[in-house]
Amino acid sequence: MTPPTSPQQLYRFLEDRFACALACTECARVCAVRASLLDPIGAVRQDRVRRLGIMCAEVCDATCRMLTEQDRQDEEGIRIQLEWCRSVCLDCADAFAGQTGAESAAGACRACAQACTDFLESLN
Repeated sequence: MTPPTSPQQLYRFLEDRFACALACTECARVCAVRASLLDPIGAVRQDRVRRLGIMCAEVCDATCRMLTEQDRQDEEGIRIQLEWCRSVCLDCADAFAGQTGAESAAGACRACAQACTDFLESLN
């Protein structure tokens, strides 16, 4: 990872990292709540959405932990985690978009995917 070369670049890098971690935390919370509201014995589509919500919560939680607890910076590992998180969030947002009352969950997933995208761009 190329270290930030100015105080402004360092500030932006840390701000993007923190925004991404916050978005991941919120997405994890919303997905976990939304998944718990779905009937696990319901239709196959409902079960798929429930499992995807749980997976999204777990991926977002892992991403947040990676961004906030990692002492050493492994740029390739961070990139892989962010790409995975972004992909899962977009899939989950699409799945939630078809569910009644799941607009906030879909929105949280999209916001998290965008935060991952923004942070990835700050790594370039």
